[in-house]
Amino acid sequence: MYAPERQQEILRLARDGGRVDVLSLAEEFKVTAETIRRDLKALDRAGLVRRVHGGAIPAGRLDFEPDLAEREGTAADEKDRIARAALAELPAEGSVVLDAGSTVARLAAALPLESTLTVVTHSLPTAARLADHPGIQLHLIGGRVRQRTRAAVDAWALRAYGEIRADVLFLAANGFSAEAGLTTPDLAEAAVKRAAVAAARRVVLLADSTKHGQEHFARFGDLTDVDLLITDTGLAPEDAAAIERAGTEVARA
Repeated sequence: MYAPERQQEILRLARDGGRVDVLSLAEEFKVTAETIRRDLKALDRAGLVRRVHGGAIPAGRLDFEPDLAEREGTAADEKDRIARAALAELPAEGSVVLDAGSTVARLAAALPLESTLTVVTHSLPTAARLADHPGIQLHLIGGRVRQRTRAAVDAWALRAYGEIRADVLFLAANGFSAEAGLTTPDLAEAAVKRAAVAAARRVVLLADSTKHGQEHFARFGDLTDVDLLITDTGLAPEDAAAIERAGTEVARA
């Protein structure tokens, strides 16, 4: 099969299934993973697909949202490094907000037993990880729970965040860039994230480098709303420098 024929078939599979991954395509077409990556790069340049970590999605699917299990397994090593680096940003005492996100949940799991903090979250998985922590005063924000992310949204959550002022917010995003800002696929989740940003004195974004440059349907802020971005070394030094020039500190773990 010639490359244009293979790329046409890859495009069909992406449109039919909503997503394709490199390893499965390499096995199906009996070629190397590097060949598939070149195919996806060509399709991306043509504006037909958007490359994501490990594969691609059809162009225009800005509402694409992986489920919780898939997000937990994506870029796991990078997320662990980011979470460990984020520990240094915890106040010695005081209050933090933990957003709904797989990297933020890793931070929750890594909180030392000697931590004495007031923690606010609208994420059920994060709350479950902290429920038995001896030093944490845990506040769970209520609302309608989105099944895909296990996060509370809508009026109850927005009202609760409007009533607090926390020291630090550890924020998650599906996509970030200087141009498009902070984005996520769901409008309701975007509204809660926006409220959480307004409820904190300092905002720390925890996002692996695969999310840089991605744009999703719902925008909830500018990258300049973030005081510190903690990401991994996959973010190119020139991209990190550009973000810092715009006013956001960058740490690459």
